[in-house]
Amino acid sequence: MTTPDKTARRVLGTCAALVVGALTLTACGGSATAKDDGKGGDGSGRTSGATIVISAKDGSSGASINSTGVKVDGGDLTAVTMTVAETGQAVPGDIAADGASWKPKEQLERGTKYEIAAKAKGSDGRTTTADSTFTTVSTENSFIGTYTPDDGTTVGVGMPVSFTFDKAISDRKAVQSGITVTSSSGQEVVGHWFGEQRLDFRPEEYWKAGSKVTLKIDLDGVEGANGVFGVQRKTVTFTIGRSQVSTVDVNTQTMTVERDGKTLKSVPISAGSAEFPTYNGQMVISEKLKETRMNSQTVDLADAYDIPDVPHAMRLTTSGTFLHGNYWYNKGNPPFGQQGTSHGCVGLQDVQGAQGDTTAKWFYDNSLIGDVVIVKNSPDKSVAPDNGLNGWNLPWSQWTAGSAA
Repeated sequence: MTTPDKTARRVLGTCAALVVGALTLTACGGSATAKDDGKGGDGSGRTSGATIVISAKDGSSGASINSTGVKVDGGDLTAVTMTVAETGQAVPGDIAADGASWKPKEQLERGTKYEIAAKAKGSDGRTTTADSTFTTVSTENSFIGTYTPDDGTTVGVGMPVSFTFDKAISDRKAVQSGITVTSSSGQEVVGHWFGEQRLDFRPEEYWKAGSKVTLKIDLDGVEGANGVFGVQRKTVTFTIGRSQVSTVDVNTQTMTVERDGKTLKSVPISAGSAEFPTYNGQMVISEKLKETRMNSQTVDLADAYDIPDVPHAMRLTTSGTFLHGNYWYNKGNPPFGQQGTSHGCVGLQDVQGAQGDTTAKWFYDNSLIGDVVIVKNSPDKSVAPDNGLNGWNLPWSQWTAGSAA
């Protein structure tokens, strides 16, 4: 899952108008934060014409972490310094090649006080300076969305775009309108809300293999709830890989792996026991772990098991359903292809240490995050569409009904 990094923590605060109403400082006019060098001029009171505009007004709070910058009209920027007010740490940035603007190299932090000092030279050689001290929007007055998949990744055909917001969203339409998802395949992509904090996007059918998907996030300044504004502005692209859909048949305890519509392999598995059956339905691999600890207490099954090194584990649900390797099976009576023995997971033959040439390793190596695993003929219910990345279990009519756009 993606957590917003310095590039992704992308905010207007309670004073949203302050970014629009930028601070305009000229070479004269009595501003305490603007001055010129007093040379030149035509005696009419007109200055060199260089006008510096700093995006955040001096003394403002709630400034955007994305839009901060400096522009000049009628001259060229010659120097801009920006620092964190509390520590004096420099914020690196670049003056554009045409000398008309400056912006930080990295996104600003929320709830932080900054200082900017800028200098420009007008067409007649006169110097103009301007400065501003401001504070960016606070964490309390902003929201961010953790999203998946990551930029630049290749994923399976079942991978939705999924946002989890750190605050409840009351204006779902405004937030959803700030996010667009398009595909080179031309497939229509629609968002669906699961409650107040999760928004997923998918097409009606699985993504077309080989297509490119573009996610545009333009939430900077969007009011998602009363007095709570978005901070993110970013474009993310990812690629849909080959089509792989694997079907687990609990009746036969086998899994058939299809790639691009052709059967790649059929392998024996051991699904959930009669007491702990495996969910039915379409599930998407959301995480791959070469080895991981599985403890029954985390899924409210008391002390049923605690295995520190489960090999080749691939998550299918948030609640704890995995498709994973099993090395602790009864060697005298292997269950694979014969009977369900797990606590709801789908097990494949494996060895301890995740190093052997095993069925589980083969499937792990040949799977992508976003690949689909379908379970059928289990006595259990179908998986809930919000239990993992499993919105494919909603009919299209129900999916589109959950859109706020």
